[in-house]
Amino acid sequence: MGFGRGWGMSGYGMHGLGGGIMMILFWALIILGIVYLVRNLSNNNNNGNNNSNYNRSNEDNAINIARERYAKGEISKEEYDRIVKDLK
Repeated sequence: MGFGRGWGMSGYGMHGLGGGIMMILFWALIILGIVYLVRNLSNNNNNGNNNSNYNRSNEDNAINIARERYAKGEISKEEYDRIVKDLK
């Protein structure tokens, strides 16, 4: 049970120029879909670690390190205050 030639299909594809255009459109949509998915996935990953949270986390870590060094006596109160002021 075949479709025959009345349905616009020959043995290997659509007739004339329309078949080529349809194939180009098909692959263009596939490629655009892949690009869209990749961009969305990369944006979602970046939104989880935006710069303000990342910078604040680094700042807190540096202040904690300075606090530990001050507590151990490795740096003076003036050095600790200067470090905290510079980081904020």
